[in-house]
Amino acid sequence: MALSPLNQRRWRNFKRNRRAFWSLWIFAFLFGISLFAEFIANNKPIIVNYRGEYFMPVFNFYPETAFGGDFQTEAQYGDPEVKCLIRSGGLTDCIDEDPDAILESIEAGTFDETTEGFYKGWSIWPIIPYSYDTAVERPGAAPLPPNEQNWLGTDGTKRDVMARVVHGFRLSVLFTLIVTGAASLIGIIAGAVQGFFGGWLDLIFQRIIEIWASTPSLYVIIIMFAILGRSFWLLVFLLVLFSWTSLVGVVRAEFLRARNLEYVRAARALGVSNLTIMFRHMLPNAMVATLTMLPFLITGTISTLAILDFLGFGLPSSAPSLGELTLQAKQNLKAPWLGFTAFFTFAIMLSLLIFIFEGIRDAFDPRKTFS
Repeated sequence: MALSPLNQRRWRNFKRNRRAFWSLWIFAFLFGISLFAEFIANNKPIIVNYRGEYFMPVFNFYPETAFGGDFQTEAQYGDPEVKCLIRSGGLTDCIDEDPDAILESIEAGTFDETTEGFYKGWSIWPIIPYSYDTAVERPGAAPLPPNEQNWLGTDGTKRDVMARVVHGFRLSVLFTLIVTGAASLIGIIAGAVQGFFGGWLDLIFQRIIEIWASTPSLYVIIIMFAILGRSFWLLVFLLVLFSWTSLVGVVRAEFLRARNLEYVRAARALGVSNLTIMFRHMLPNAMVATLTMLPFLITGTISTLAILDFLGFGLPSSAPSLGELTLQAKQNLKAPWLGFTAFFTFAIMLSLLIFIFEGIRDAFDPRKTFS
């Protein structure tokens, strides 16, 4: 669908801001990669070929017996015995003999391929063969420094830091988009209603917002988590509950200013409905002030999530959390790679988002024209 002339002008203005334009591409690239985190950092193969059949461990549960093993529990694909079973077609020698020696003979091509049932299977692994909760089998006391096996080292519980950053980046961005989208929708509607109708409705709403904004949100979150337990959607609900008020003021002010302008009076005289006037004619003029506040709301949501995770009142402990990585850095001062990783991850993510929304704000500003 072709863009309208107004939106074409906005897009040209956005592209003129090179910092915002390239920040959008870089952030889209990083976020796009993180959406496929299971294919990048996982302790399961992406695909396994066993005796001519194909398996997708990333998506499905397969017991060890599916590969010729003895247990009905999920196959531990990193275990040498399971690797040997897959590569040799399920030979029992993998369990009775040395699996590493059999794997070496298969790689070298000296394995007896006439053995009954032999089929040289294979598996394709992610670039990072660890998930965000996988314990790394490396000698030494945790946290372990970076090497060719763990590019950013391990944390205090021997989990791969790079895997946690990939999964944690995706979780933080998705969480922020959900909270910001829901809070913005509620805040814009509330501010538009207050500013358009004014009077007693505006006065009552303002008093309610003043009381609600003064509520100590951190205490409420702690109390609710103590009662209901920590969960992703409960935290989303609570943060939306306390974030929507941040946009009400600017939207209300724009609607109060615009409701007596000539084009609004003309629309009313023509019998245009209030909803059409509010959200088709007045809201676009209020978008500049709204978009000016969005970077603060987005960065505030990311910071709030990191602070709650740092304090232990955020996402469940099993979730890949960037705030928990910051806590790991604080608890392991002798491991500087943890602190550097947390700092640069937050700095890059927040900087890109701020640059993008600065460009969007300028693109929506009617005073800026394309030349």
